[in-house]
Amino acid sequence: MRAFFIGLLVFGAAHAASAQQTSVDVKRLPIDLTKITRDLRQSAATESHNGLRIRYSIAVYGTAPQIELFTKQDNLANGPVPFGAPSHRDMIEHVTPIEYRAPYADIGNLIRWLSDKANKK
Repeated sequence: MRAFFIGLLVFGAAHAASAQQTSVDVKRLPIDLTKITRDLRQSAATESHNGLRIRYSIAVYGTAPQIELFTKQDNLANGPVPFGAPSHRDMIEHVTPIEYRAPYADIGNLIRWLSDKANKK
């Protein structure tokens, strides 16, 4: 039984290794290799020697990805902005101790006291 599991493990590892050796068809990629190689040959790479100072200057050209400041997931019309400044309520809860966050008066006790006064008359 142990030999069966070892054989299964070896076969699985060999199959996984063979599956990773896939070749990429460069002609199907959305890039122009001739343009890239031509631009790399014509790159503005310079080298200058001045005593012990060696200076290299390499110019690399490319397009940066477009930056989206506000995406469709951002809800700027309603609700707080994620990672934005805290609201007034957030600041009050942050600086006020828990024991002082209770309401000014307990409305339930006030109504109970008034009903007791009304029943005693």
